[in-house]
Amino acid sequence: MSTFTGRSLFHAHPKSPPVCTLFIAVLLIQKAGAARFLPDGSPLQFHFYDKSCPNVEKIVRQVVSSAVASEARMAGSLLRLHFHDCFVQGCDGSLLLKSIAGVIEGEQEALPNANSVRGFEVVDAIKAALEQECPGIVSCADILALAARDSVAVSGGPSYPVQLGRRDSLTANRELANKNLPGFNFNVTDLVAAFANVGLSARDMVALSGGHSIGKARCNTFAARLTPDPQDPTALSSSYSSLLQQQCPAGAASDALVDLDVTTPIQFDHAYYSNLLSNRGLLHSDQVLYSTPGATRDLVNLYAQSNSAFAKDFSVAMLKMGSITPLTGSEGQVRNQCGYVNA
Repeated sequence: MSTFTGRSLFHAHPKSPPVCTLFIAVLLIQKAGAARFLPDGSPLQFHFYDKSCPNVEKIVRQVVSSAVASEARMAGSLLRLHFHDCFVQGCDGSLLLKSIAGVIEGEQEALPNANSVRGFEVVDAIKAALEQECPGIVSCADILALAARDSVAVSGGPSYPVQLGRRDSLTANRELANKNLPGFNFNVTDLVAAFANVGLSARDMVALSGGHSIGKARCNTFAARLTPDPQDPTALSSSYSSLLQQQCPAGAASDALVDLDVTTPIQFDHAYYSNLLSNRGLLHSDQVLYSTPGATRDLVNLYAQSNSAFAKDFSVAMLKMGSITPLTGSEGQVRNQCGYVNA
């Protein structure tokens, strides 16, 4: 597992694709359309804080590295925070807002997030360090984007450049969180529609699903899959099902956590896709990517064969996702504390 060494923004893990491949990916996203997800005249920038807070990326990487070294699961948790934030009214840090009776109905209590999203203490630690370095400059929405990238990088995945300049929302939207966030029981049609709803393609969806290369899930999210159905093409392999039954002896009632990637659970790589080829996708929404004939199966085959193809497409998809309707310029605010709107 790599840690921050003060190298260039384009530093990548030895198993990651070459710098030139990631640079080409960045050029592709710049040409192919990140700007179409942005307000006119308010694009995000790759070097937004170069003058106002030049050490921002170093500070974020150091805090993330320390957190993941203490608990490997945190990498998947921080990546998921960015995902769940961007799918609800854009990448604006709304997920971080705490509920206040009569004032804000937070997204953390939405069904897809309740007792699930975590890592807020790491975000708060990053924010505190940045407030010491450059008070009132770096938004919580940008912290989520950087922490997600660094969680991938310190877990062995690509370290792609991140566009910055997001502002923080003044509101949250629990109703939209319940509506927009993809579910673990979704089929391919549902998944494609959910991602298209925020401007992401089916290819983006399959690549971003590779985020399940790291992290864990509770037994209740896949308990229905523990009873094998030989007629179901998404059914777990018998050996994998037996292993999971041992880890979740009470089925949905078990509170155990299980690795999303049974092969390399703390290494960000393409083994997630290889698992799908042998019906070892933990969640229904994972396995359907391969078990459903069509374009998603073709992409699973591609990524299972090529870690570099996966890393390139994942990097491009993360840049696109991070550009979903951000607040920029004078919109929103830069919160002093990520969980609360400024007084």
